[in-house]
Amino acid sequence: MKALSVRQLTKTYPNGLTALKGIDLEVAQGDFFALLGQNGAGKSTTIGIICSLVNKTAGKIHIFGHDTDTELAQAKSLIGVVPQEMNFSLFEKISHILLNQAGYYGIPKPIAEERAEMYLKEMGIWHMYDQPAMRLSGGMKRRLMIARALMNEPKLLILDEPTAGVDIELRHTLWRFLTKLNQAGTTIILTTHYLEEAEHLCKNVAIIDHGEIIEHETMKSLINRMNVQTLVLDVDSPLSHLPALDGYHARLVDDSSIEIEIHRGQSINDLFSLLSQRKIIINSMRNKTNRLEELFIHLIAKNKREVT
Repeated sequence: MKALSVRQLTKTYPNGLTALKGIDLEVAQGDFFALLGQNGAGKSTTIGIICSLVNKTAGKIHIFGHDTDTELAQAKSLIGVVPQEMNFSLFEKISHILLNQAGYYGIPKPIAEERAEMYLKEMGIWHMYDQPAMRLSGGMKRRLMIARALMNEPKLLILDEPTAGVDIELRHTLWRFLTKLNQAGTTIILTTHYLEEAEHLCKNVAIIDHGEIIEHETMKSLINRMNVQTLVLDVDSPLSHLPALDGYHARLVDDSSIEIEIHRGQSINDLFSLLSQRKIIINSMRNKTNRLEELFIHLIAKNKREVT
């Protein structure tokens, strides 16, 4: 069964702006799915319509087989949403925020209290259980929003920029938690501007641009379409100049690092053999940018040329 099926989804605002142009989207049950796009591409509109927060102009949406036009209550009961913006009262106690959320789904108080404790412990903020939300740091507020979204134990969890503005340590903590949640069976849809996050977590990906889906495939197959990646190599001894590296486009970034383009079909082993012949010893290697980021920029630029 599909966790999400979207067919010919269209949204035109009263001012005439068409935010979505008949998009099709499918997310399999158990998937960890990335929905990527620039600001204004249509991500938030799509998420808003799926969650019934925005009215669609046309199209059909099914959540685990439930039509949102005729079975909205059943569909919504299966969804948990972590929005991009904070949308709870800062004056309300954390305990009340979670228990009230459970109440919307008719969850008995004893069960709600057990879940609140479990998810707040998972998020590392159980010690703040009876404190007002205003006392939480920005990162803690993000964790609270995730805990709240899980109170109905949704089959489909939708995360709109969940790690925006949080520090690196918290981001990796959330990655581990979300991976564990997905492995336990929860289907997750993620929107993010941190493309290394999408590459690290997600199995499948769709890229939306100007209200249209321009790519929809597995993360692995999308990454494999890269023709060129740029590597930065840190050298063992300072270099005053860079000797010729036949067949490779390379430049000296500074006296201790080299930037080299690797094209599809070129072997990194051959490159290292060539460097060894030139008496250059490499201490470490990394991608100049995230691989998905390079590809994303290329695809968006290509689509812009085709649109114009």
